[in-house]
Amino acid sequence: MNDARAVSFVETVEHLRFVEFCEACRRDRYIGLCYGPPGVGKTFSARRYARWEAVSSYSKRRVAGGVSLNDALSDVAFYSVPVVNSAAGVLKEVAGLRTRLRDLVQADIERQKEIRIAEVRKVELEVEQDELRRGVRWSLSYRTGEASIDRIDELHLEYGRRCLEAADPTALLLVDEADRLRMAGLEQLRDISDRDGIGLVLIGMPGLERRLSRYAQLYSRVGFVHAYRPLSATDVARLIREGWASGVALPGQGIADEEAVAAIVRITGGNFRLLDRLLTQVGRVLSLNGLEAVTREVVETAREVLVIGAV
Repeated sequence: MNDARAVSFVETVEHLRFVEFCEACRRDRYIGLCYGPPGVGKTFSARRYARWEAVSSYSKRRVAGGVSLNDALSDVAFYSVPVVNSAAGVLKEVAGLRTRLRDLVQADIERQKEIRIAEVRKVELEVEQDELRRGVRWSLSYRTGEASIDRIDELHLEYGRRCLEAADPTALLLVDEADRLRMAGLEQLRDISDRDGIGLVLIGMPGLERRLSRYAQLYSRVGFVHAYRPLSATDVARLIREGWASGVALPGQGIADEEAVAAIVRITGGNFRLLDRLLTQVGRVLSLNGLEAVTREVVETAREVLVIGAV
């Protein structure tokens, strides 16, 4: 579920369990560990929970193209550890992400200021229009205009002060690819969590919890451990029958053939990334052969062109 290609999001049982786990870490400011096999949706769930697509899009454009400020406001930062990393680099990069969240808070304050200024100017315009209708000039509207200038100056000062005083809103830091961190990087994250009183979730592959258990100072602060599991066969079948196709062009009736559904469940093993790839190939087989229904034979043909490892 973390392909670069856009896919539709499905709130599965595993995603809802992940959200509950993150909420607990955020609320209690604990360190949490989340681990699971590749392709089950850990990264996609984390980015979704942090609203990271909206946060990134808005901060890059400033004036959001299709992304509202309300959608972008978040108190959760998402950090994907680069392959080459250092403790100093982790500190700098995390600080930059938290600054991004603070910038959005300041943008919201600026938006509130503009709303207040617009209200002041609306009153001034209404007074002026009323005097024009009554044939009166340079009386009340003049005094209202002077007062409006003073009030607008006050609003600039008031909201400018609020921007300067705006606190870092970060309540939780989600760290993806935590397996890449060496001990110094992990200690840096622990120090950030301790010093600033924010929750921390380390996300990685199975075995991350065993590796961290060797570091008593860090592991003693872990409050929650969450295993992100593949979808059950029932969940995969339900998603397919309900028409989820990850943006793939499938027939209007979806996949109704029970044998085809069973084959997809068997091949994918509940792995979201593999399910996405398989359905993409199913759509390709249908298109190339002019077929209108997904059958077990179509699914098996699509499976032959995939490289499938352990799932």
